[in-house]
Amino acid sequence: MSLIAGTVVNLPVSREVSPFGYFLTTGSEDVLLHYTELTRDVKIGETLEVFLFFDTEDRLAATMKKPYLTLGEMGRLVVADIHPRLGCFLEMGLGRQLLLPIRELPELEELRPHVGDEVFVLMEHDKQGRLRGKLAGERELAPLSFHAPTSWVNEWVEATVYKPLQMGTFVLVDGGVLGFGAIGMIHSSERNRMLRLGEKVKCRVTMVREDGRVNLAMSPLKEVGRNEDADKLLAFLKERPTGGMPYSDATPPDIIKERFGISKSAFKRALGKLMKDGLVTQKENWTYLTESVPQDQSEDK
Repeated sequence: MSLIAGTVVNLPVSREVSPFGYFLTTGSEDVLLHYTELTRDVKIGETLEVFLFFDTEDRLAATMKKPYLTLGEMGRLVVADIHPRLGCFLEMGLGRQLLLPIRELPELEELRPHVGDEVFVLMEHDKQGRLRGKLAGERELAPLSFHAPTSWVNEWVEATVYKPLQMGTFVLVDGGVLGFGAIGMIHSSERNRMLRLGEKVKCRVTMVREDGRVNLAMSPLKEVGRNEDADKLLAFLKERPTGGMPYSDATPPDIIKERFGISKSAFKRALGKLMKDGLVTQKENWTYLTESVPQDQSEDK
């Protein structure tokens, strides 16, 4: 038997060497079980199930503690720490972390995980045989995911980002008792901001596809969203000293997005509702509370 980091093996205890710990043996190769890696008292000659890893001195060692995943397995691990040059350190259940190298992370820093986020990773070896994490993608997640039920349409769900892109964000929707999760995507037009790797996000199922995957949106149904957006715009206008704002149907979409965090079409729907209700009016590319419309033809910007 060869001893490989990241694997779980059964080995007999051959001897104790104080102040270090116990040596386990394959008959031809020994490995140290540090005293700090014991979970109970052990005896010489008994066989132990242990996980193999590299200790702080880069020596192969054993632990009786149970890791969250082993070599070749995939798991969802919490980001415990971040190093600006090395990458993310992930909690793996041993009191030490697994490195997710920086080359595995998105190029844009704003899309990289924060401490406390959860990422889907595989455990693998680097060129030196040390343990490291590798981001799991669709190939690894698909076999473990399930087909979303059609009853999910218009339901709000919680999902974890596994692949953040400019054109859309790929997520795994929590499945609860149904299983590992369902694969979904939030198109860029259905986001109100960029989402980072490992971030948890609440979103609405807009469609369950034939392949069981789901399309998602971060906004409520248009009718509900229109009312919510209208309330926000009305509150904004009421806080303005003049009861007016330099935004209207003619305002460019990027300015609307930056100022209110909504799309131009959502902005226009909200304004339309307020105008229909007689609460606001527009004048020279400005929007005013109805009772605050200035009598002159212009206003200082």
